[in-house]
Amino acid sequence: MSEPLVRLLAFGGVFLALALWELAAPRRRPQASRRERWPANLGILALDTLLLRLLFPLAAVGAALWAADRGWGLFNALSAPAWLAIPLSVLALDLIIYAQHRAFHALPWLWRLHRVHHTDLDLDVSSAGRFHPLEMVVSMLVKIAAVVLLGAPALAVLVFEVLLNASAQFSHANIALPAWLDRPLRRLIVTPDMHRVHHSVHRDETDSNFAFLISAWDRMFGSYRDQPCEGHADMPLGLEDRRSREELGLVRLLTGPFRTP
Repeated sequence: MSEPLVRLLAFGGVFLALALWELAAPRRRPQASRRERWPANLGILALDTLLLRLLFPLAAVGAALWAADRGWGLFNALSAPAWLAIPLSVLALDLIIYAQHRAFHALPWLWRLHRVHHTDLDLDVSSAGRFHPLEMVVSMLVKIAAVVLLGAPALAVLVFEVLLNASAQFSHANIALPAWLDRPLRRLIVTPDMHRVHHSVHRDETDSNFAFLISAWDRMFGSYRDQPCEGHADMPLGLEDRRSREELGLVRLLTGPFRTP
């Protein structure tokens, strides 16, 4: 089975399951309907996918195979066994994505791209794909460089991509987890309540909880925020200067980085 098909099937299965879960047990009352938000969120996801396939037809998995053929990268140079290289590669890639996320908040020119993701007035499974195409290009370049430098096995890269996409959908989903489950779960992975804090309009909360998959990075590097100051049910989401419903349209998403707030 090809890498794109594996990723597509995994994405579609997780998306459908979480979308149904949101209908059955939502965490928050939405401010805008799916009809208002999903066309733009899914539209920009489709554009991102098409652009990345055109620019990087072999994607990060192809970079791993290319590096392996030449013996490039840490794990290839060490001839590390698969049982060691695969889990360490997944951990290292997740840490690099965490660092990249912090950089997108810290550097003004990267924040102009990333703030498109933060203009959604609600959070649900569709928000996981709401990233500007230019941000996705930068992210893919970082990922390819990391894969080559690590000498990550192709299987590790594929596993990481599937886990990252599934985790992003899960952490953005508008689903209610009981506290007895959320507490131990967020010790291991990022939960929806943990990540929702990151989408608060308050900048000190926005600049917290950067992890995508493994939640420990935020605790290790001092960026963890346990709860939002206004509570999950009432906390306003998005950016203070872009809370208009006009920001929900696809054209506004694409032009967002080039407009002054």
